[in-house]
Amino acid sequence: MTVKAPHHIDATTAGFEFLAAPQHAGVRLDRFLAEQPAIVAAHLSRSRIKTLIEAGRAAIGGETTRDPAKKIAPGDNVTLVVPEPAPAEPQGEDIALNIVYEDSHLLVIDKPAGLVVHPASAHESGTLVNALIAHCGDSLSGVGGVKKPGIVHRIDKDTSGLLVVAKTDAAHHGLSRLFADHGRTLSLTREYLAFVWGGPDRAHGTIQAPLGRHATQREKMAVVSESRGREAITNWQKVEDYGVAALLRCQLETGRTHQIRVHMAHIGHPLIGDKTYGAGFKTKVAKLAPAAREIVERLGRQALHAATLDFAHPVTGEEMLFESELPEDLAQLREALAGV
Repeated sequence: MTVKAPHHIDATTAGFEFLAAPQHAGVRLDRFLAEQPAIVAAHLSRSRIKTLIEAGRAAIGGETTRDPAKKIAPGDNVTLVVPEPAPAEPQGEDIALNIVYEDSHLLVIDKPAGLVVHPASAHESGTLVNALIAHCGDSLSGVGGVKKPGIVHRIDKDTSGLLVVAKTDAAHHGLSRLFADHGRTLSLTREYLAFVWGGPDRAHGTIQAPLGRHATQREKMAVVSESRGREAITNWQKVEDYGVAALLRCQLETGRTHQIRVHMAHIGHPLIGDKTYGAGFKTKVAKLAPAAREIVERLGRQALHAATLDFAHPVTGEEMLFESELPEDLAQLREALAGV
């Protein structure tokens, strides 16, 4: 945090910097800082300032001091570094989970659309992690990190489907290796069902296009040059063709953020309901039959479902295959598009 202040010299990237004036001669360091308008505006109490000084966060003339009572002299250059507040550790919450498999090392969840996987600034509670902490108790603590305990891979908030979670360090280590390998040399298969606009003119294909942050819209991903992005490969196969739309089965060879959504938009077939990457295809809705149009308009999310998860158990080595049927909203969309 950097704030301009009276007698402010050059701002630092992590705190405040002031130049003491003649009237500050003999003033205690903690009092001097507490009286600075920028410190007042930052809502730092004198007791908080004292704690920061004692923690070695203050300096006079470039020399760290831990004495809140140290006297200031005119011309002293005084700095105070205020660390970012530590994020709160997620707490357990009683959130219903659809657990399709569980043993002492891992569990497999069928995640509903709308459930965020792990806490972030916009979602501090109500996440899958909060539910997992309540379900697993202390056994999950610290597995993979405090903020993302047990999480090895993630699917978007508005994507439904299968997700595997580690309950032990051994499982976390093994699953992390699997997902880092992406099924190239180790046993891992992830397949998604995706409803896209337009019927691809081929039965199957592979999209190999590097992904990185969008140049101007930082919340979005985009296909970028190899020097700016990371390798991303999506294999797709057409399952059903509805003319104005199609159902594809997508298999990932890499696991980049929003990979399927960006790749399908890149080849001109964005996901139905994807407001981020498919906004330019709203006119397609008018070409649907009334029943399908109504379902698309109330869908409220991208039509993407993690349908298949196949991997070798990280501890026992047993082959684990899980398949998830389309949830009700996407099953209704499929029926309407097919004219059933």
